[in-house]
Amino acid sequence: MLVRLRKESPQFFEKAVLGLLVSMGYGEGEVTGKSGDGGVDGIVNEDKLGLDKIYFQAKRFDEDSPVSASMIRDFVGTLELNGVNKGVFITTSRFPKDAEQVIAGSHKSIVLLNGNRLVQLMIEHNLGVNSEKIFDVKKIDSDYFLED
Repeated sequence: MLVRLRKESPQFFEKAVLGLLVSMGYGEGEVTGKSGDGGVDGIVNEDKLGLDKIYFQAKRFDEDSPVSASMIRDFVGTLELNGVNKGVFITTSRFPKDAEQVIAGSHKSIVLLNGNRLVQLMIEHNLGVNSEKIFDVKKIDSDYFLED
């Protein structure tokens, strides 16, 4: 699935990320990504009134092109400039070794999702996949057979 995501357009990937966050229960949102988007590809309203917002950045990169630490710092700065405390940075690639240190220096709540974790979550939340076979395994209900 990761190979397929990398072949799609950046706009498709941004919509897929929004779809994942919505299917995970984070609320409705919108894709804002475009050239000069200020480091935000989308916004999710964590509550129905839109009082708490989660910004996300979606980078559709090849396996051998990791996200840079400066991209993460830029995202942290974007959250700061917009007064937003929560963010998700998702990539089809991977993050640098010092990525956790970059976000640890901020008081923001930021989650980094690499390509492998992205695919796991998409499968878990049935996004971009269909169930082919489902097996129902039965066991005896001992309580049913108890007499009063």
